Amino acid sequence: MLNIAIKAVRAAGAIINRAALDVDLLKVSVKGPNDFVSEVDRAAEAAIIETLLQAYPDHGILAEESGTSHGNRKSPYQWIIDPLDGTTNFLHGLPIYAVSIGLAQRDVVQQAVVYDPARNDLFFASRGRGAFLNDRRLRVSKRSAIGEALIGTGFPFRRGDDFDRYLQMFRAVMQRCAGLRRPGAAALDLCYVAAGWYDGFFEAGLNPWDVAAASLIITEAGGLIGNFTGEPDFLHQREVVAGNPKIYGQLVHLLAPYAKGGQASVGADNVERPARKTLSRPGTKPAAA
Repeated sequence: MLNIAIKAVRAAGAIINRAALDVDLLKVSVKGPNDFVSEVDRAAEAAIIETLLQAYPDHGILAEESGTSHGNRKSPYQWIIDPLDGTTNFLHGLPIYAVSIGLAQRDVVQQAVVYDPARNDLFFASRGRGAFLNDRRLRVSKRSAIGEALIGTGFPFRRGDDFDRYLQMFRAVMQRCAGLRRPGAAALDLCYVAAGWYDGFFEAGLNPWDVAAASLIITEAGGLIGNFTGEPDFLHQREVVAGNPKIYGQLVHLLAPYAKGGQASVGADNVERPARKTLSRPGTKPAAA
């Protein structure tokens, strides 16, 4: 299954690289304020779905542009696809974007591939077999103090996003870490945590296709990922925190007050709980808090 996912991301990457040669010729639609989709997104997604369903016609599909309109919705296997994470970067010629594919089996991501076509970098993982960048095994960083940590994040950009809440989070983390970065492609940001280039990451408002694949890559690299209170239901709450185990715990402590449920208590159980064992499947009811 991993080999098919790799074949699919490379097919999408070839479409993206060809289009990157002359971005100005692309047809672009607006899904919402500051939220764009191009003919490249759609072509890349179509190539991925065709590749996956040729190999596994009975599997389900959850894709950014076409939702669950393809595949078998009742299958225990679901491919979670982002054909071009970082569309805005791509349309401006900024070479920070990726193709992301994860395979969930009965609520748990089993296979994951995130491909950076601009650099020809392939991040991948199979559950229980480790995470890799090309031919190199990945491990999260060993930094233990948040004052020395480099943290990735994403800015709110859609109408209705709570900008004031984000600025409070930004201030809380920025004042305590060594630096914050915002490249603009969450799937890559999360892979950078797995590679040890970032020590942690947080963002609100992400969708399942933004994080599903990279979440397995992080845990297979020895990191943790959860929501702002340290629980594993980040796909549904659209709040993601990730990092090496030490930095993850400190980020949860800082971000829990800004969780969607309001002020949250953060105890040792929440801070240290690994979110690597389960991953709620998109479309299922969140676990009770």
